[in-house]
Amino acid sequence: MDKNELEARTKEFALRVVQFVGALPKNRVADVLGHQLLRSGTSIGANYREASRAESRNDFIHKIGVVEKEASETQYWLELLQQADLGDQEERRWLLREAGELLAIFTASGKTAKERRDRG
Repeated sequence: MDKNELEARTKEFALRVVQFVGALPKNRVADVLGHQLLRSGTSIGANYREASRAESRNDFIHKIGVVEKEASETQYWLELLQQADLGDQEERRWLLREAGELLAIFTASGKTAKERRDRG
């Protein structure tokens, strides 16, 4: 998957997070969890875009680490929403699966970049 495809994939993910959060019930718990999910879930793509335009390998490694952190946090909020049975079950399942795949991609990317940096 190239940079443009991954940027498009993270943008689609962010848009689906926006729609999912927008459809949550209007109560204190859903508002708090939804806000956290909205922040971290939309941040994945924004931070990946920034990482893909990094000025150096070390800059990329740092920024891709932020992407990885946001993807992991997004998984956490989705898991809480799942355990609280909030939001559309099918969409929540898709978001959880996609968050896991994105986390795996960014973890592997960061690991590869570190190995290349350390080899010289």
